[in-house]
Amino acid sequence: MAALSPRSKRRGISVFGLSFLDVMFCGFGSVILLVMIVNADTLTRRKQVHQDLRGEVSRLETEVVAGERYLAELRNVLDEIERERVITEGRSREVLDRIRQMQPEIATFTKETQSQREHVNRLKSDVNKLDQDRQKLAAEREKEKAQGSKVRRYIGEGDRQYLTGLKMGGKRVLILVDASASMLEETIVNIIRLRNLPDAVKRDAPKWQRAVRTVEWLLAQLPVESRYQIFAFNTKARPLIAGTDRKWLNTRDTGILDEAVARLRAVVPGGGTSLYHAFDVAGTLTPRPDNIFLISDGLPTQGKSKPGRSRVSGEQRRKLFRRAIDRLPGNIPVNTILFPIEGDPFAASEFWKLALSTAGSFLAPSRDWP
Repeated sequence: MAALSPRSKRRGISVFGLSFLDVMFCGFGSVILLVMIVNADTLTRRKQVHQDLRGEVSRLETEVVAGERYLAELRNVLDEIERERVITEGRSREVLDRIRQMQPEIATFTKETQSQREHVNRLKSDVNKLDQDRQKLAAEREKEKAQGSKVRRYIGEGDRQYLTGLKMGGKRVLILVDASASMLEETIVNIIRLRNLPDAVKRDAPKWQRAVRTVEWLLAQLPVESRYQIFAFNTKARPLIAGTDRKWLNTRDTGILDEAVARLRAVVPGGGTSLYHAFDVAGTLTPRPDNIFLISDGLPTQGKSKPGRSRVSGEQRRKLFRRAIDRLPGNIPVNTILFPIEGDPFAASEFWKLALSTAGSFLAPSRDWP
């Protein structure tokens, strides 16, 4: 055994060294214990937070599920709206196509409506005119009553108007209007002058206008229940209204009556005179006329056809007239209204004889008649 050194003998054993270590270890133990305690509390709080978070997550998951369900419902609604939109667009296209198809019909209806409005306006105008005419006639009747009875106002009995001597009755009345060039004027010189002028001037010739007014006056005197026909003649005879040459017109049809007068006003006098064709008309109508009015200014210048000579003497015209009378059916009164022309001395006597032989009448009116 070795001997201890003198220094070792002087140091010896220290009790404080072991105690310090104990204290240190105790301190470290306390720290570790404290850390463990704190850590345990932290874990507890963390678990509680985790539980709270899980609850929140569960609630959010529930809301997400509800939101997805609501989103699915919204998508279904949106799909339904989209289907309705598609259907509506299809119907809209159908409606637009229908409108385009109906536009011509709408335009036609609009035009017809406008025409009907114009027709109604014309009817209103006609009614107003008729009312004015009625008032005028009423005033004239009052004036006639105030004037009393005068010799030239005496009407007489039956259907004969003694103011003019014309027999106005008849169920079927034929009116023959001379539309030859001689109806332009009373003298040969003026006739030659007028027949070279424009048609408008010829239509406005005073003598021809007298003939037109005479026809209007005759139409106004016809009985309401009678029928009529109007032929204009020169070298040929033709009805004023085309296509009615073998028909009788009704006096109650005011439209046809107005049309006949309008067509007469549009006639331009011209050519020669053939009573042969004019009287021949009476035999073509079925049934036959029972009264004839002849408006002329003299004896004919030709018969069935145009004569070879340019000049026709008075005696030749009288022969042509008598040949034309042979074309008349029997037992029909012929009422002649004569507008005399220069250079035709036999006309008045021949037409007067015609009136006597047919039980008709003869009138050579003044220039201001009718």
